[in-house]
Amino acid sequence: FKMAESSKSFLGLLNGLARRTYYGDEEITDGFLKEELYPEMPEEDFEALLTKCNGLIKSMVSADMDFKQLEAFATSQTKRKQGGITEEEAQVLTKFWKSHKSKIHEVVVSRCSWNNKLKDVSWRIDLKMQAQHVDQINQPTAIVELQVQNGGQKESDVVRFEMDEERLSKVVKDIEKIEEQINAHCQK
Repeated sequence: FKMAESSKSFLGLLNGLARRTYYGDEEITDGFLKEELYPEMPEEDFEALLTKCNGLIKSMVSADMDFKQLEAFATSQTKRKQGGITEEEAQVLTKFWKSHKSKIHEVVVSRCSWNNKLKDVSWRIDLKMQAQHVDQINQPTAIVELQVQNGGQKESDVVRFEMDEERLSKVVKDIEKIEEQINAHCQK
């Protein structure tokens, strides 16, 4: 019974820290966690446990550990002389990460992304039928519309602009350069 209880408390602590750190639950304080999960533990020991658990979670999150990496990490933590974890805690850590990995990953990615994201691109080609100068008549113009989503907002802004053939050529070349750079980084 004592072991099962300590596993529940350890999992509760990991879940509480994840909810506070990654899911924005500000009601979860250190005092609340101690009172709910470890009321008998001396304050100094609880602080050390908090520090250890925060460190474990940060290590898993920053490495975006897959389950093989997690297994190796948990094993290495059980072999540490000071500040390590028990086999039972390693199992709880694995259970915790299996249920939180993808959600935490999404939160971290959303925090790291720039404010605006391109949601959609639409375009059409117009021919000018009237112009101040005769040489501008029948010149094709690309009308481009971008839907840009701002940070955490649901609705998007629309940006519309025109490009002539020369400008379009330059934009296409720039996008090809971007693609080359991304491909170069992806093949490492």
